[in-house]
Amino acid sequence: MAGSSVDAHDGTPEQRLPTDAWTLRRPARSIAIIGAGSWGTALAIVLAPRFQTIRLWAYESDLVERMSETRINDVFLPGFSLPANVEPTSELGSALDGAEIVLGVMPSRHARKLYRAMLPYLRSEMRFVSATKGLEDGTLLRMSEVARQVAGEKFTPRIAALSGPTFAREVARGEPTAVVISSEDHGLAKCIQHDFSGPTFRLYTNDDPAGVEIGAALKNIIAIGAGICQGLGLGNNSLAALITRGLAEITRLAVAMGGQSRTLSGLAGLGDLVLTCTGELSRNRSVGIELAKGRKLPEIVASMVMIAEGVESISAAVELAHKYQVDMPITQQMDSILRGGRAPREAIRELMERTLKNE
Repeated sequence: MAGSSVDAHDGTPEQRLPTDAWTLRRPARSIAIIGAGSWGTALAIVLAPRFQTIRLWAYESDLVERMSETRINDVFLPGFSLPANVEPTSELGSALDGAEIVLGVMPSRHARKLYRAMLPYLRSEMRFVSATKGLEDGTLLRMSEVARQVAGEKFTPRIAALSGPTFAREVARGEPTAVVISSEDHGLAKCIQHDFSGPTFRLYTNDDPAGVEIGAALKNIIAIGAGICQGLGLGNNSLAALITRGLAEITRLAVAMGGQSRTLSGLAGLGDLVLTCTGELSRNRSVGIELAKGRKLPEIVASMVMIAEGVESISAAVELAHKYQVDMPITQQMDSILRGGRAPREAIRELMERTLKNE
């Protein structure tokens, strides 16, 4: 079977390749990374040794020109050189030409528009990985569901979700990092695990994309709350309580949506939540710190180079809590701050004065 190009998706389930065959299959040679923000660029750097060709798509044509000339993404990830086999482009057709894997790393607000723009160039044999951490406003869909819905107009896509505790700069520096690749299609998850894993980037498989993607989206909201605690000068007691109770409400929603509670105790849940709530590189935490200082949200967002996904996902998170009748007090108070303009200290006081209950 070594060197075989047989796809486990071909034929009936009884004819699919056994799990061990994925370790013997020919690794994918080309990948298109759609989104050249800090995370997309870091993924291009860490995955470069694993692929012959990586095409890194960016919307900004001037940025693509500079990346091609200087080999540095001076806007989103300055200080790191792009490997020789990373080809920047602003043309979706060029990015997707010959790609065996399509890795979506665009902001959640642009996901549907970009997948629709990609549709003419997508092929059924492509494998899709969504690495965007967010929810679609209005539809309340997870990012892999957005990709599935759009590509489904042409064929039934094979999709996995990539998530876990990651800061782009640390990944680009080659610091050891562990993440989760999640799909109900176990063969696909094993395939991506095999293609992406390397000396500094370790993937674990998981069959719970709902739990993984809900954890990825909602941890950003809790991280804004962590920044507020920091900005108000609150101590470790407050932060520990926020992280623990934040994880509890994220888990409640994920389970209500069909996810598995154990997923939220792993890398894509607790691991990512702790990192985003405590790390100095967290954009969402930085938003909370600035809110605590009295700055207005529009001013904070306008001053940021990259999007804080917690701000983008808050509306969908509140709607999901209502839809599934899940009690999410921290998320609701963050909504009152972000969209209602409530003073952070008032929101914290209301959380502490809620009706007493069992844990």
